[in-house]
Amino acid sequence: MIDRKHIGRVLPSYEVEIERGRLRFFAKAIGETNPVFIDDQAARAAGHPSIPIPATFLFTLEREHSHRFDYLQMLGVDLHHVLHGEQSFVYHKPVYAGETVIFEPRIADIYDTKGGALEFIALETAVKDQHAAPVAELRSLIVLRRSEGNQNA
Repeated sequence: MIDRKHIGRVLPSYEVEIERGRLRFFAKAIGETNPVFIDDQAARAAGHPSIPIPATFLFTLEREHSHRFDYLQMLGVDLHHVLHGEQSFVYHKPVYAGETVIFEPRIADIYDTKGGALEFIALETAVKDQHAAPVAELRSLIVLRRSEGNQNA
């Protein structure tokens, strides 16, 4: 079982610049064909200052961060037993290519079900723009499958 003392623990924040090339690549990867999400001129013609990010792009940036699993290792979690449970987003304002966003993650909750067979870690990440204005709130739920041999990790 993960020690519940970690609930509320603030994890290191980090900054990411939203790059146009990454946005174009992401749009292609998800099958987005709307030129607003690919071309600066189309985005400006639609009233945007630059290419806007697609809805799940912030989650992708969060998962690509080089230290994304550090908190799990700090908790003593065996990564072989980790499953992605769910994710949700609350958006406060649009984000565009060329902007910098700051991710501020924290462990929001740790709990178990089925007599400890499944343990859950809720991670909440506040995303702010370069002026500290709220952009989004990301929430992900990590599920740990427990077997008799890994009840302590």
